[in-house]
Amino acid sequence: MTATVNASPNTRRDRGQVALEYLGFLPLLLLVAMGALQLGLAAYAANQAGTAARAGARTAASYDAHGDPESVARGSVSGWLSGDGFGYSQSGGEDITATVKVKIPSVVPGLDGWVATRSATMPRE
Repeated sequence: MTATVNASPNTRRDRGQVALEYLGFLPLLLLVAMGALQLGLAAYAANQAGTAARAGARTAASYDAHGDPESVARGSVSGWLSGDGFGYSQSGGEDITATVKVKIPSVVPGLDGWVATRSATMPRE
């Protein structure tokens, strides 16, 4: 014995309403995803700036190091972060402090101009 179920006309209309509700929610969902991606890029840029600062300070503090501290710091950063937004400075006498600034790439429109700055201090060897 087979039972047949008749779909009421309201069921078809409800399906269309669910699609419209999903389309209305989609921009908010995309905005949250882009914000999460932007936070990940900011954390990655800060990590890379810290690595570059340590590499630069280590090279500047060592008497027998080979290479320019700034080029060593730039070389320790991912290629897409070491472009125009990369800045290096150092100071100190007995202890060398290297400071690196890396421009954070923007995924979300309007969030340009953020910079991750990290410093590292190494004693002279």
